[in-house]
Amino acid sequence: MTALNSKGWALAKRPVGMPKSDDFQMIDGEAAAPANGEIQVQNSWMSVDPYMRGRMYDRESYVPPFQIGELLQGGAVGRVTASAHPDFSEGDLVTSMAGWREAWTAKPEAVGATKMPSTELPDSALLGVAGMPGLTAYAGLLRVAALKEGDTVFVSGAAGAVGSTVAQIAKIKNCKVIGSAGGKEKCDLLKELGVDEVIDYKAHDTYESLLGALQKAAPKGIDVYFDNVGGDHLEAAIECARPMARFAVCGMISQYNATEPVPGPRNMIQIVGKQLSIRGFIVSTHADMQPDFMADMAKWIKSGQMQFEETVMEGIESAPEAFLGLFQGRNRGKMLVKLA
Repeated sequence: MTALNSKGWALAKRPVGMPKSDDFQMIDGEAAAPANGEIQVQNSWMSVDPYMRGRMYDRESYVPPFQIGELLQGGAVGRVTASAHPDFSEGDLVTSMAGWREAWTAKPEAVGATKMPSTELPDSALLGVAGMPGLTAYAGLLRVAALKEGDTVFVSGAAGAVGSTVAQIAKIKNCKVIGSAGGKEKCDLLKELGVDEVIDYKAHDTYESLLGALQKAAPKGIDVYFDNVGGDHLEAAIECARPMARFAVCGMISQYNATEPVPGPRNMIQIVGKQLSIRGFIVSTHADMQPDFMADMAKWIKSGQMQFEETVMEGIESAPEAFLGLFQGRNRGKMLVKLA
């Protein structure tokens, strides 16, 4: 067993506002030959996700912040190249949180490594529709928002990895779906996925215009809002919510790079009169849904009811650019970096 060369990325400094390329630094390292209980893995794919921006702040959250000069973390999939662990063999496919690097050596539990069964899906799907983003959509819509057949569902960020999955699950469950996305290309994608009403938020760049578009798309109001964006989208959703509507708040990407506090929705008082349920959630809390999620997702993909898009950038060198692209609207579906 030999060591593998491995380039990776760390924070050079904490970003202020929108991250920049010089906030990151490349580190040349290696993945050592595994010691007892360890495995060595060559990553083939890594994920970049909006939640990673929160870990770049030095503040308490549901996960610890990234540390300056230490390799970043995130979802990855790869193959075992050497093993000193009884449950892993050379060639096994594994997912882990040891992304942002080409290769790694560790005890599996230290990096959340899981051996994956054989599947007809491409390996990259384990970081998207059949991975954390897919489970986020599944748990948020079916459990947190308690989706019911016939609901009118509004999804913001609907062309992204989570939002596009939410929209399709809602259609599978016989709901009317309204999706918001930025630009013609992304809106065309939503139409291809069967979304009933599509709102181009770039063409409705004021709150009043966005609200008008949502009211036109849902003249009788909405029953469910799946929030990936926050800001004006959240305010418009409250305005258009029917009594007893349920909101699953997954993220608020419009505020991730804010340098000062952002005003909240001006119509919060309607939460009381309409008896709205608004609940934020973290996908790890709903890990018990994994078996049902994987069974349903495999069935939906095989039947053609679930489509998925990937935006792929090549090579470890492109990882920061891929991450920045999330905040520049450059991804259709899941943003991924292909490593090998």
